[in-house]
Amino acid sequence: MGIDIEADNRALRISRRERALAQMEAYDLDVLVLGRQANVRYISGAPQLWVVGTRPFGPICTYVRATGEIHLNSTWDEGIPEEIPHENLYGLAWNPMTLIGVLQNIKGTDTARRVGTDALTPTFAKLLPMAFPRAELVDGEQAMRDARRVKTPEEIEALRWALSIAEKGLTAGVAGVHAGTSELALSGAILEAEAAGGVSTPATQDAAWVTAKEHPWRRAEGDGRIRDGDLVALSAGVLADGYVAEVARTLFVGEPGQAVRALYRRRDDLWDRLCDACRPGKATSGLLDAYEQAGEPLPAMPVAHGLGLGFDPPVVSPSLRATADAERLEEGMVLAVTSYVWEQGVGAVFTRDAVVIGADGPEVLTTVPAYGEVVHG
Repeated sequence: MGIDIEADNRALRISRRERALAQMEAYDLDVLVLGRQANVRYISGAPQLWVVGTRPFGPICTYVRATGEIHLNSTWDEGIPEEIPHENLYGLAWNPMTLIGVLQNIKGTDTARRVGTDALTPTFAKLLPMAFPRAELVDGEQAMRDARRVKTPEEIEALRWALSIAEKGLTAGVAGVHAGTSELALSGAILEAEAAGGVSTPATQDAAWVTAKEHPWRRAEGDGRIRDGDLVALSAGVLADGYVAEVARTLFVGEPGQAVRALYRRRDDLWDRLCDACRPGKATSGLLDAYEQAGEPLPAMPVAHGLGLGFDPPVVSPSLRATADAERLEEGMVLAVTSYVWEQGVGAVFTRDAVVIGADGPEVLTTVPAYGEVVHG
């Protein structure tokens, strides 16, 4: 495991900025002032430290379209790309007027006509006009979402790397499934393998559970012990080099009967329909239709969401049906697609896979087996 803080590789940085610049032109934005960490990393290519949790908006990264210059809030040079010189770095400040002074000294701010921000607080809504006296302040988050929703080839490779770590965790969990172990032990095995693979930031710590036989979309009540006849869901996820990867599988403990085998066949049928819906130009609601066509109830959670630097669009959910009807899949999107089937008295089979929307159809990035009807005693 490396201990040095390194910038994202150059090809990845350049490919993302090219997409961001294209969207700045499309939205007629002269400057982007960004505070959200995913957007900051997308533009800067620099890992950010001490940013766990939420915090109010601040001008962390400023991107000027005319000059291509990036100004970044950082107290040191480690992990900063070579194209962001030391003089373009500025430190933390308790006084917001200090930050406004930094923005005023950036070349191009005094002549900017339209400035986009990805969030805003009442304080900076009043102060930013001082830094951009001739500019109209507008919402820049939509431009960033449009840039991030379609992945560059370099981003897909970064996602493959993140997914390989998540799959190492999942494989460790699979190896530990047997009657008598516990949900906590399985979760620990998954997290330990992810850390050994070089990532100490899991996407979730609740990585293993017995699916409920009485109610869908619930975990079984009890002492957390695994018993014969249980369907055990394993969900591994990591944040690796800024990119989120997720993979999930379900294993049966014991000798599967006809009801369990039928449930896995239902999962396979649903998965085939979901894959068929993952084609460019199709409405994202096709993923919701796949459940209905398979005769499966729509889940309470999103059936798909974008993977990338955090939680990217689209989000395909039954509660957002109108949006899903209007939104179209595009070549280069990467989705985490969920297949979930449940049977009273049996439990649930739950899988999640990363899928690239390709020109000729979907490409499944996940490489671990589906574990259909795998028996673990």
